[in-house]
Order: sequence, then structure tokens, then C-alpha cells
Amino acid sequence: MKRTLFEPEHDLFRSSYKKFLEQHVAAHHAEWEEQNIVDRGVWVEAGKQGFLGMAVPEEYGGGGVKDFRYNAIVTEETTFGGYSGIGFTLHNDVVAPYLIELTNEEQKQRWLPGFCSGELITAIAMTEPGTGSDLQGIKTRAVRDGDDWVLNGSKTFITNGINADLVLVVACTDPEKGAQGFSIFGVERDMPGFERGRNLDKIGMKAQDTAELSFTDVRVPAANMLGEEGMGFIYLMQNLPQERLSIAVVAAAAIERSLEMTVQYCKDRKAFGKPIGKFQNTRFVLAECATEATAVRIMVDKYIEQLNAGELSVQEAAMAKWWTTENQVKIIDRCLQLHGGYGYMKEYPIAKAYMDSRVQTIYGGTTEIMKEIIGRGLDL
Repeated sequence: MKRTLFEPEHDLFRSSYKKFLEQHVAAHHAEWEEQNIVDRGVWVEAGKQGFLGMAVPEEYGGGGVKDFRYNAIVTEETTFGGYSGIGFTLHNDVVAPYLIELTNEEQKQRWLPGFCSGELITAIAMTEPGTGSDLQGIKTRAVRDGDDWVLNGSKTFITNGINADLVLVVACTDPEKGAQGFSIFGVERDMPGFERGRNLDKIGMKAQDTAELSFTDVRVPAANMLGEEGMGFIYLMQNLPQERLSIAVVAAAAIERSLEMTVQYCKDRKAFGKPIGKFQNTRFVLAECATEATAVRIMVDKYIEQLNAGELSVQEAAMAKWWTTENQVKIIDRCLQLHGGYGYMKEYPIAKAYMDSRVQTIYGGTTEIMKEIIGRGLDL
């Protein structure tokens, strides 16, 4: 499908980022998968070349351009390459809006230059052992004590959790106020009482460090609160649509990559004396997958336009998140089936795509939660 989303400057940016991946990621990603973590050096190199903090104002070292199309290019090319360990998307798409929009001048000067240079890796900690999509169930507690907030609790499934130098932690600051009782704190690497647990052993996205975090009487300076006290839940609701669209961008790219490699496999693989792509069943399956891939792409590109215009609703972001990721899981499963036994072998990229895809319908809000959000918006 011919895309009309990008301008010539975006194409140049894409070419530069593809070159970066070829030079600094391609030869190392398999090793990072074995180690279950990406080398920090690749973050610094990405920062040098301008692939971190594209929306951050130039005075803090960023690109100074608020245009989600640049974010989408980074996500797409990372996905096209199968480099699922690189946490740039979390950094650029999920954390950046909080640091750009909610920080005061002192915080901006303290955090944003390192954010853009790759020397300050970030994460956001919402999920807890007993709290997933139900964010109002967060139990991590922050209590004011003089010029500090004393933080206690634990988080889990935190992307970039091992490498992160700054973690945005969502905590309850007033249990009596319900949704108005949550705040967001910047917890820095060396704060006493802040500990990282296991680098979790996942079935996919093996090179991406995903960790358990614990906070035991961590004294967080009041100067590290983002925005206003009690506004945390509202800030999350404001920023989750971009996070969910970002996940949909991954889904669209993963579908296209898997379909492309499967079409090629069906041209090359022979059975009963001819390429398996010549069999009607194969053509019909791939025709369905190609149609669904095109529909996903049209939806995602349209919603990127709407996000840039400030018009993407919470319900639309939820639609994109659940529908694209469910299609991703389904289509990659069908592509693997066409690979036969080879598709079950980890040496084949389709096997990795299959394992990496499964979490897409879970994180960022499960499919079930997305449907609930959409349903509530229908005024039934």
C-alpha cells in the first residue's frame, strides 16, 4: 500500500535510522537476546545521532519537533529489523510526554539533556504484582515527611527496569481521595531503598530488560514530583492514548514484516513438486492476511495524523490498540503455520516474531480493558 503519511524529511530520517540499526544493532542483537539486556552503549550512540527525544525542545538537547511521525519511524524500523530488545519506543513515546509537559524548569535542566543523549535511560512504573490494568488499585504509597516523600511498595513488568536511571513511579499520596489521590515521582538510580529484583524471564522480547522494582522507605525529594500532587491518574489518562497508539504502530509493522517473509517463504518452499504459494489454500490464507494488514495500516496511519492534530480520543486509541494487536497475534500465527515445522524453530525469524507478538494484547492495557473503555464511550 502506498503511504501518504510522510514528507521527504521523514524519509531522510528513516534512512538515517536504518543505517544506525545496521551499524550498531544488527550484529549485536542476538547476543543481547542471550544476555536478556541491551548494551547501554547503543543508547548513547542513538542519542548522538538524534534518535532520542525528538520532541524535546532544542535548548535541552532534543530535536525540537513535536511530530509523532518521527517516533513512528523509529518504532517501525526497529520492528522491521526484529530488534525487539531496544527500549527506545518506551523512552520516546511513553516517558517523553511526562518529562516534557509536567516538569518544571529545574527538572527539565536536570533530566532532559541526559534523556536526549542516551546517558539517562528512563522507565515508567505503573503495574504492581496485584494491579495491572486497574490503575486505581495501585498500592505503592508515598507519605510526605518534611521536604521528602517516603516511598514504599513494589512494581513489576517494568520495561527498561534494569538499565533505567530514572523511573517515573506512580504512587498513592492520599488513599481517601480515590482517583485524585495518585501522584508521579521521579525516582533516581542511586536513591537508598530503591532496589531492582529479577530481570524477568519472558517468552519473547528476550533482549528487553523487564524488571521487578521495590521501594523501601525511599526518600524522594519533593522536587522530584512531576506536576501537581493528586493529579497522577489524570496525567496517566492524558498520556495513555499515545502509548496505546505506539503499540499499534508496532503491531502494523510486525504484521507487514511477517507477511513479507512468509510470502517469500511460500515462493521458495516446494511441496508436491511446486512452490507452496501455488496452492489455492496458501493463496487464500495470504490474501486474507494481506487484506487485514492493509486495514491495520490504514487505521494506524490515520490515527497518527489525528494524534499529531491533537484529535485522537481515548476510545479511538483503545480501538487501535486492541484491534491491531489481536490481528498481529492472529496473522503471525497463520504465517507461522505456513512455515510448517520450520516455523517452530527459533532460527527462523517468524518464530521470534510469534513469541515477541504475544505480549502486545496484554501490556498497555489488555484487550478486555480496551473493549471496556470503548463500550463505556458508547453511552449505553
